[in-house]
Amino acid sequence: MALQRAWYRNHVAAYLWLLLPLHALFVIISALRRWRYRLSPAKDLPVPVIVVGNISVGGTGKTPITLALVEQLKAQGERPAIVARGYGGKGPFPLRVRSTTAAEASGDEPLLLAQRTQVPVVVAPDRRAAAAQVLQQAPDTTVIISDDGLQHYALPRQFEIAVVDTERGVGNGWRLPIGPLREPVSRLQQVDTVILNGSDTQSQAFLRGATNHCYSMTLVTKKWRRVTDDTEVAALPEGKTLALAGIGNPERFFATVRNLESRSLATRGYPDHHQFSAADLAQLSQYEVLVMTEKDATKWRGFAHKDCYYLPVSATLPEAFWQQLQAKMKGFNHAIG
Repeated sequence: MALQRAWYRNHVAAYLWLLLPLHALFVIISALRRWRYRLSPAKDLPVPVIVVGNISVGGTGKTPITLALVEQLKAQGERPAIVARGYGGKGPFPLRVRSTTAAEASGDEPLLLAQRTQVPVVVAPDRRAAAAQVLQQAPDTTVIISDDGLQHYALPRQFEIAVVDTERGVGNGWRLPIGPLREPVSRLQQVDTVILNGSDTQSQAFLRGATNHCYSMTLVTKKWRRVTDDTEVAALPEGKTLALAGIGNPERFFATVRNLESRSLATRGYPDHHQFSAADLAQLSQYEVLVMTEKDATKWRGFAHKDCYYLPVSATLPEAFWQQLQAKMKGFNHAIG
């Protein structure tokens, strides 16, 4: 986490220059992979593929966008499915994720997606293998959404969405491990759409020059839900409260909670995808009320007490984005028709 904080400063900390040889190796390997698929592009699938991803490590808000895509596509009569890497999951892969799948097997984000969407979700480090299993097990699928697959070029795609957290932007602008970037900022000029998560006007002004299609999304918070049974509650109970988060940017969640709740509360951040256990709960026994993200809640259900709560959120996107996506989908269907 200290390294991530260093990445998101305006300058490169002196000690990060020690990582320059690793940075050069990362850039070379990334370029070779990209050129490999440019010279021999992945063959298209029989259904369109929408990729949701980012050019930086850490959370940017991809999951709410994937949820919004599923909801909108279903409303339009499509039958979407989701493929993902299953980061943090142990498999075996490819793995069909269901609402009852253990987070340890699938990873936390795919489990959340399966629980919220009730559409086919398959995870595998090889996203093309995951897509093949989707089409085999759910042959009525009409569109596949790849969650966090921007750099997985083995999977063909018809529509690329890059999500940028405007609060943190692109950090110091360097690629791993000196900075947070998986690909250069110029990659944003090649995607179909950039979606901005946040309202920082300076970052938005910078990023709006990245592509002709750039939209802001709004995250809407819903009512708190109890972790143990998913029951919606009108208000949190009284008591000493801790907000915890094992996500890419815990401070964003903490700020949201402070805006919602007037009470005094402590905060504790964990590494992204932290595998919570009963031992973590035991270390927090001094707190009567625990609040967390929906992603974290997927790993707390086996040992949470009755005063553990999570906060669902949903993404709202402008109509112009949906029109652009619909035009792209129609173009694909016309080409194969």
